[in-house]
Amino acid sequence: MLDARDKHVREQWIKVMELRLVREELVKCQRSEGINALAQCKELSERYLDMLKTAKVEGWRIVDTAQFKSS
Repeated sequence: MLDARDKHVREQWIKVMELRLVREELVKCQRSEGINALAQCKELSERYLDMLKTAKVEGWRIVDTAQFKSS
C-alpha cells in the first residue's frame, strides 16, 4: 500500500515538474518573440494548457480511497 502511495505521488510530481518546464519555455518564447509571440509560441501555449488540466497533485489519499472501494 505504501509503495502504491509513493508511486502515485511521484508520478503526479513528475507531471507537475514537466508542466513547470513547459511554462518556463513558454515564458522564454514570449520574451524573445515579443509582438509575434502569439503566432510563434502557439504550440507551446496549447501544450501548456493541455498539460494544465491533468498535472495536479492530489495526494496519497486518492490511492487509499480507490483501494478501499475496490476491496
